[in-house]
Amino acid sequence: MKISIVGLGKMGSQIALKLHEGGHTVIAHNRSSNSVDEMNKTGMIAAYSKEEVISSFLNDQVIIWLMIPSETVDSELDVWLNLIPKGSILIDGGNSKFSDTKKRAEKVKNMGSIFLDVGTSGGIWGYKNGFSMMVGGDQSSFEIIKPILETLKNPEGMYQYFGESGSGHYVKMVHNAIEYGMMESLAEGYHLLKEGSYKNLDLYKAGEVWQHHSVITSWLNELTKDIVKDNPNQDGISGLVAESGEARWALEVAKEFNIEVSAIESSFKVRIESQKGKVNFATKILASMRNAFGGHKIN
Repeated sequence: MKISIVGLGKMGSQIALKLHEGGHTVIAHNRSSNSVDEMNKTGMIAAYSKEEVISSFLNDQVIIWLMIPSETVDSELDVWLNLIPKGSILIDGGNSKFSDTKKRAEKVKNMGSIFLDVGTSGGIWGYKNGFSMMVGGDQSSFEIIKPILETLKNPEGMYQYFGESGSGHYVKMVHNAIEYGMMESLAEGYHLLKEGSYKNLDLYKAGEVWQHHSVITSWLNELTKDIVKDNPNQDGISGLVAESGEARWALEVAKEFNIEVSAIESSFKVRIESQKGKVNFATKILASMRNAFGGHKIN
């Protein structure tokens, strides 16, 4: 299939490369020309403007996958809607708020095109392991982009269709909120190992044992054991932990429907407090985890 990937950051560039290597025709576009140059070297079609993106489709259906920050989607969408032909498919693969996605889908529909939400997980490891994708929006358009999703899931990823617009981003929001709680629990556990009753425990050995079919065997634990192996004391890590907004949105929904989510709420508060200077070994582990799976900057 022919598709344009707009936004060639850490995940966008990997999505573009995975699709290109999977036999799809990829039109690469980014506000930074250097990123487009790099993709062009691999054989992708370089598009240095939005107009070049559209013209590169020739007579093919326009399919554009946006991998851009959620706060820029509305302004970008306004520009794209003045350029794309009717019947185009726009895909938001970023971490947008599901309620915003519903409004955007209606806006795009009124302009004669389709807006799909594809909540995408896998971080900077998705290229190697495959991406996990949660899809919402028009089902017939979902069927059209299935070949793209099939390529992106290889070798061990997965995708599922969840229904009406916003549902994909909603499932991804809950996924990220769970992620907060799991990360916090692991970080606190390693903190307890380091500064609890026994002062000289080998944290890597503990993590290695846990990673062999214990109840807490997980990718997050695998990353964490390697983190403490490489930097046992987390030297040079401030412990400030950013939050992307997804857990915040999940807490808003929980409050609206009177659903208790104490673990997620607690983990969210830890991140907020870290930004105020309340840091410790556990928050340093959290910051390192975010870098390990998502390439997020360590402050």
